[in-house]
Parts: sequence; structure tokens; C-alpha cells
Amino acid sequence: MIDVEILNEQNVIELSDSQLHLIEKVIQEAAALENLVNGEVVISLVDDHKIHELNKAYRGIDRPTDVLSFAINEKGEDEPEIIFAENPDLPKMLGDIVISIPRVMEQAKEYGHSFERELSFLTVHGFLHLLGYDHQTSDEEKVMFSKQEEVLCRLNIKR
Repeated sequence: MIDVEILNEQNVIELSDSQLHLIEKVIQEAAALENLVNGEVVISLVDDHKIHELNKAYRGIDRPTDVLSFAINEKGEDEPEIIFAENPDLPKMLGDIVISIPRVMEQAKEYGHSFERELSFLTVHGFLHLLGYDHQTSDEEKVMFSKQEEVLCRLNIKR
């Protein structure tokens, strides 16, 4: 089972317990799809100002975005490789996911589906990035997006 820590650092809207629980369900289902039984993820729910700062600092993009993923095992340019001695009794830290709640609200409205569906989509999208999936090429996109849809379908989360 994946350990999920959710940090609600925004005050744009009050999130219900069921919405916060949904985030964890999505992570667990995506982990099951990937046969991942041990890991730890931190999810920060933020406002546009905070995600804008992070996007600018870490990606050099001076605007807010919907989701950012920071994989522990991903080495940045000119960064030394960090090797962790893994303890099999402790969960493996996979990384952090940052989700902009205002973007969830806006995109749900734009795409004509529920807040919960958009929150679930961004959660699984961010999680798959932590696992090394990407969508830079059409082949990568097909693989990643089909996995996202499979997780959402398994949980009966529809558009």
C-alpha cells in the first residue's frame, strides 16, 4: 500500500473529506495498476500563486499550471546522482505532487465535467509522472494517457 500524505495549503475552497479520500483512492488504484506495493507520496493542494512560483523556479515557466510532479529518482541537469540506501521495512519515497485547486475548478468547468473528475485526472497524471511516464512524444502520450483512463475507469470516474 502506498502511504499518501495530503497537505491542503490553499484556502480557495474547502475540500470535503470525500474529495480528499478520492485523491488517496486514485493513488492506490494507479499503484495497483503498476504493481507497486510500497511507496510514499506527498500531495500538496495549493493556489495559483504558489504553483506559479514553483513552475517558475523549477521549470522556468512564468505562469501557473495545473499539476507539477517532483520525482525523487529524477536527476536534474547538472545535479549529482543521489543514491539512497533503501530499507525494505520503510516505504520508498516516490516524490511530491502539487495540484492547483483553482485550476481544478477552472478546467472542470472548461471540460464540462465534475471537480472530482478533474482532481482525479490531475492526481493520476502527476503520479504517473513520478513513476517515470511522460507525454513528450505521441507514443509516450498514448501509453500515459491510456493508463490514466484505465485508472479512472476502474474507479468509475467518468467525464
